[in-house]
Amino acid sequence: MLAGVGAFVWWGLCPGFFPLLLPAGSLEVLAHRIVWSALSLFLVLVVARRLGDLRRLSGRTWLLLLVASTLISINWGIYIWAATNGHVVDAALGYFINPLVTVALGVLVFRERIGRWQLIALALAVIAVVVLTSEVGAPPYVAVGLAASFALYGLVKKVVVADPRVSVAVETFLALPLAAGYLVTLQVLGHGHFVGFGTGHTILLVLAGPVTAVPLLLFAAGAQRLPLITMGLLFYLNPALQMAWGVLIGHEPMPTGRWIGFALIWVALAVMTAGSLRKRTPSQDAGTVETPAPESSSR
Repeated sequence: MLAGVGAFVWWGLCPGFFPLLLPAGSLEVLAHRIVWSALSLFLVLVVARRLGDLRRLSGRTWLLLLVASTLISINWGIYIWAATNGHVVDAALGYFINPLVTVALGVLVFRERIGRWQLIALALAVIAVVVLTSEVGAPPYVAVGLAASFALYGLVKKVVVADPRVSVAVETFLALPLAAGYLVTLQVLGHGHFVGFGTGHTILLVLAGPVTAVPLLLFAAGAQRLPLITMGLLFYLNPALQMAWGVLIGHEPMPTGRWIGFALIWVALAVMTAGSLRKRTPSQDAGTVETPAPESSSR
């Protein structure tokens, strides 16, 4: 429980970290996050004696992890931009609607049967997006981008057969050449921010790796030991804290229309959770620990 709570609270407080990396731009921060995450996760594999697992991955698994690497990089990039440009509340909305998008993908891709409660929840989510669109005069691109990229990422990871630590590490390894090349190019052209802005700033950029890797490891530890329903409920600590940060610390605007949109999303999530609880049997609650298929997060 401590590992699960720790992971989601950590992610919920990330909006306070990425602005510290300015004046580095979003793409530069993303590249640093990939490079130092790859190094951190390489050390994890060494300590866990899992490096040999890399040779045993099939070609199909490598291809799936390449797709997953692309999706999680897009997710990270959108989130970093949101956190450094005053759109933390929009990012929170994205993670609130993520479970609903996941349900929709399950129906469309895996032909999963949808119950009455889930159908009601999805309808409320669509109404919420319409309300939010009418409020700002444009679709909530940040929220939809985060929700869609992470839901698709979870869909890919659902069919990946690999240890969570290995698969997450491989995702960063696959993105490493492009990220490292981008950082080297920036420094050569004199547009980089890794050096020349003080030792503290350099250390913060390096810490983007552990800031990414630690909650992933906490999440993996919690997911292996807690029931799926518990992890699902703990998930909402993340967007709730992000929203609180955006409103209370970032002083982002929350007009009436936005509150109504969020309220509809919360009702939709409550309906979906209630439906899931009603479907569970006493034997399921007393049975063995379940592990969710998606093994990673955002941010």
